[in-house]
Amino acid sequence: MKTKIAENIKFYRKQLGLTQEQLAAHLHGKKSLISNYENGYSTPDIHTLCKLAIIFDVTLDELVEYEKE
Repeated sequence: MKTKIAENIKFYRKQLGLTQEQLAAHLHGKKSLISNYENGYSTPDIHTLCKLAIIFDVTLDELVEYEKE
């Protein structure tokens, strides 16, 4: 099941012109890690989400699309 987080990771990665392998290298992981995130097979933990937000230069709220009601 794809989540908005999965869609956003793919969107922001492509905005930076990074391959899955390049993004994985930033996280000291493997390409399959990013593929799993983008396809919704797994969700990054909070530490990884924070790292992704820094890499993508977005807020954590933007990355997960959280809106306070």
